[in-house]
Amino acid sequence: MASTDIGTIYAGALRNTRALEKQGLEQMERQLSGLERYPDYAAVLSRHVETTKAQIGRLDKALADVGESASTLKETVTSVAGSIGAAVHAIAQDETLKNLYAGYAYQYDQVAAYRSLAVIAERAGKADHASAFHSAAEDEAKVAEEIAGLIEPVTKTYLDFTLSGAKADS
Repeated sequence: MASTDIGTIYAGALRNTRALEKQGLEQMERQLSGLERYPDYAAVLSRHVETTKAQIGRLDKALADVGESASTLKETVTSVAGSIGAAVHAIAQDETLKNLYAGYAYQYDQVAAYRSLAVIAERAGKADHASAFHSAAEDEAKVAEEIAGLIEPVTKTYLDFTLSGAKADS
């Protein structure tokens, strides 16, 4: 079995997390265009788009600090996967609700990714990076809780629109 050093593991984890963030950014930007009927949900996503852009910048800096760059192949694959998921949701009657559920779950995926990345960064001797990744995990958890608080109100709004015969989705 080939031996892998911590630097290789760390660079791979950075690229993976960056690809995850890019996928999330694309999905949020796509969703925002159809949330005019859900202003509170749109506001949470708009704020998180800016947070995500900052996190991608931090990941880029961490990659540069270890002499690496983002993997365009990995980003392309995750982008295609995200586009397929969004397309499937878009043809569903309850697109808004499915995107809300997926977004909630996705935030916790990011929490796990950043918590793991912080441990890897610490092991790689990058304590300054680890601190930023712990903060990113906390940011993602806060957004997950914001989204959790929207599940019932968005569902009620969706039902009000749908049951009155109005268009509930974009």
